[in-house]
Amino acid sequence: MTYSEYFASVKTKFMGADVSDMTEHLAYQFNVMGEGSGIFYVEIKDGQLFIEPYEYFDRHAMFTATTETFTDLITGKLDPVWAFTIGKLKVEGDFEKALKLKEIIDKNKKNKKSKKK
Repeated sequence: MTYSEYFASVKTKFMGADVSDMTEHLAYQFNVMGEGSGIFYVEIKDGQLFIEPYEYFDRHAMFTATTETFTDLITGKLDPVWAFTIGKLKVEGDFEKALKLKEIIDKNKKNKKSKKK
């Protein structure tokens, strides 16, 4: 899998999160290791979610993991706190803001469940 294919897959999976009630500005960079390696960022600004295949130098937190780990995180198969605890996810930056990633993932899972009903 190429980085372009992986990024397109991640963006499709992540864009289901309804962050309209999140007013805090959050910016995360994801460093993807292994197959499909590359960098992308997720930003929440004014209740909107943006995902782009670039570095984000003014980020609040940076996450580093494999494509498999990020996929499991985004789809909700793996809890980000647990992934950090067991060493599958490396986190740098503001840990308080980094923890909000779980909230975004939970919103994504909730939206996907409601669409299935």
